Amino acid sequence: MALQVGFGLIQEQRMKMVMTPELRQAIQILQFSATDLRKYIEDQMMENPVLNVSEAEKKEPDLDRWMEYMRDLPRQSRTGYRKESDEPSFESFVTGYQTLADELEAQLCDYSLTLKERKVCLYLIHNLDEKGYLDLDSGEACKRLHIDDGMFAKCLKVIQSMEPAGVGARSLGECVELQLRRRERINETAIRIAREHLQNVADAKWRKIADALQVDLSEVHRAVEEIKSCNPRPGLQFHSSPPRYVSPDVYVEKMDDEYVILLNERDMPNLTVNRYYQQLLRQKDELGEEVSRYLKNWVQSALWLMKGIEQRRDTIYRVAQAIVKRQRDFFEHGVDHLKPLTLKQIAEEVDLHESTVSRATQHKYMQTPNGLFPFRFFFPSGLQTDTGVDMAQSTVQKKIRQMIENEDKSKPLSDQKIADLLKEQGVSISRRTVAKYRDEMGIASSAKRKRFL
Repeated sequence: MALQVGFGLIQEQRMKMVMTPELRQAIQILQFSATDLRKYIEDQMMENPVLNVSEAEKKEPDLDRWMEYMRDLPRQSRTGYRKESDEPSFESFVTGYQTLADELEAQLCDYSLTLKERKVCLYLIHNLDEKGYLDLDSGEACKRLHIDDGMFAKCLKVIQSMEPAGVGARSLGECVELQLRRRERINETAIRIAREHLQNVADAKWRKIADALQVDLSEVHRAVEEIKSCNPRPGLQFHSSPPRYVSPDVYVEKMDDEYVILLNERDMPNLTVNRYYQQLLRQKDELGEEVSRYLKNWVQSALWLMKGIEQRRDTIYRVAQAIVKRQRDFFEHGVDHLKPLTLKQIAEEVDLHESTVSRATQHKYMQTPNGLFPFRFFFPSGLQTDTGVDMAQSTVQKKIRQMIENEDKSKPLSDQKIADLLKEQGVSISRRTVAKYRDEMGIASSAKRKRFL
């Protein structure tokens, strides 16, 4: 049978999901944090000429309060003079972040070096990675700086003598050794282990280390404990980038016996459409079709933005209200009483799609009486006890950690034993789940935790 190809007009009805610009903007606004939303609004105000801040946002009352505050200040405070008993100025709390390179450059001034040696030290300082390690080939560095191995070694020794201890090391073993040699009592066994047997330490091969060094097991374990007290990444205590400050989107405060939810709108502008352009748009017959269409598009864009912000405000409030209701025990008694919760449960309670709740909890923070937490913190996975009470994963992990901390180090608890002990407390959990939680907490297995002290 031959295939026939032809042209024709066919009329049919079809339903299709279309992502409109309004919906796309609403989704984008919902995902923003409070800080990002303020920046987005500022950008939109620069772009859209009809957007304006409400008259209620004018600063005259603030100026009046400021002038009244200035009149009440003592004369010496206004002239810049401050007594020792006075409160510190606001500027004293504003500090810049300091990088590892800044700290080492400041310490370099305390050394008596030639101009060439100082340049070499600066070169080495700015080749340290964020952990404080020097990942640099000495031969290549000597060629580039036109120096010999002796000067390179001297300058490297200068860097390695600085604070924090361990900076300038070229390996983990060297980093640990530099810190051990700063101790008041130098443990030669620990230094030898750091040089030659770090992999055996990671594998908990205590007998192999003892036989190689010809020492007893107790001495090996004392040396290993001293090694573990060292910082393997000494450079991380300094900022490698400016700190990112978090602004809470929601405040939760307890009033009487109820928790009140307050949205953070302190620095959020109250947007309106400029009155002049509203009046101008009403005179569309005099403006002409092209100008009228131009203004109408900008006004429509402004209304979409304002509607998206209002929808965001309502969604976040409803989601936060549902979270507080579900996690009331957390607000009353602390982190140990956090219950398992899913996005689907909140979505069903507030009658929203699960994806909407996911966007509403993304990059959002809640200031609670127990501290500042991201919204996602209130959605832990968990288990159910024999009594039917839900228990969060973090609570189970805390119980496991406490058992391990209190165990007999010569006979550490196996994962199966921990599972059995938890079952006695009403928490049904498998050995495999115990091992998973233990790994997530960075706790070694029972074989590696065993000590022969």
